Amino acid sequence: MSDPSRFMPSRRVALAALCAVGLNFALVGRSRAESPAAEPPVRVEWNSLSAEEQKVLSKHGERWDTLAPEQQQRLVRGTRRWLSMTPEQRQRAHTRFNRWQELSPEQRELARQRWHRFRELTPEQQQRVRDGYRNYKKLTPEQRQHLRERWQNATPEERQRWLERRRARRPQ
Repeated sequence: MSDPSRFMPSRRVALAALCAVGLNFALVGRSRAESPAAEPPVRVEWNSLSAEEQKVLSKHGERWDTLAPEQQQRLVRGTRRWLSMTPEQRQRAHTRFNRWQELSPEQRELARQRWHRFRELTPEQQQRVRDGYRNYKKLTPEQRQHLRERWQNATPEERQRWLERRRARRPQ
């Protein structure tokens, strides 16, 4: 039996591995009902926003009426989510946003594609991906680095065998 401390990847490689595992579950078969067609977006009137919401959205205030209804609704949803956060949650969101801004356009597109594929998974498959990521986060930095290196140096066939062995060990 091999020592689990031997397996350690970089953050990006680990995320890629977790996404790959999750996507492999998705390929086995997904069972999601298609959602009904949504109503067309409705314009949000600036005056209908609370003073707090207007403050957060102030940089859009003068051009609010020129924004598409979809964009208005996205901004309002984001603002309401922001206002409901604790200071710690806001700090984490701010940090994540700064990291997002530092990504290249190609990296952002790859992240969007992975997010869309994740959203297509069943709730059970999404939970398995989340659990796998939590387990990965429990590894020491050295274990993560080793796992990253092992994954990066593996051939596609070795990666596939590794994923199949992992899948076979999971309870159904």
